[in-house]
Amino acid sequence: MIAPTADVDEKAVIGAGTRIWHLAQVREDAVLGRDCTVGRGAYIGPGVVLGDNCKLQNHALVYEPARLGDGVFIGPAAVLTNDEYPRAVTPDGRLKTGDDWTAVGVTVGEGAAIGARAVCVAPVTVGRWVLVAAGAVVTTDVPDFALVVGVPARRIGWVGRAGRPLVAEGGNTWVCPETGSVYREREGVLSETL
Repeated sequence: MIAPTADVDEKAVIGAGTRIWHLAQVREDAVLGRDCTVGRGAYIGPGVVLGDNCKLQNHALVYEPARLGDGVFIGPAAVLTNDEYPRAVTPDGRLKTGDDWTAVGVTVGEGAAIGARAVCVAPVTVGRWVLVAAGAVVTTDVPDFALVVGVPARRIGWVGRAGRPLVAEGGNTWVCPETGSVYREREGVLSETL
């Protein structure tokens, strides 16, 4: 389903079951997986790749060359940037063109969620199942399952696949209060137990 007021370039690849709402723009060579939702006024830049089951809320801005894994959530008005040294003009005052800079991207791992009005400043990698709090500004890589808040974003805990903060069970063991899943922490890295 593509709303009549959406602007989807003919060179974009849209997966089966994906819904693109009013005033959204999907640029050339973007690839959207199956069963994604692109909210009102969202922007997806040229060549951006979304996995299956992604959800971009209203007015989310995802600039190229971002890569989003399966099941990623981008909250309302969140921004994934692409310019490390933004300027409108060159040092001599000439208006910059695409040849005057190199786009760098944000990579978001499977199942991660970026909260409302959060900003991810490229180039960063946001790990799998991460939860970035609303309004946070991510300027460094975020490990899998981290809960990050603030400006600049810092880890204040761990979350599981359900997005709920994990509860410490002693030693290096963490448990999800919703699912009962168990996680182990080792040298600042959290992993699921099988």
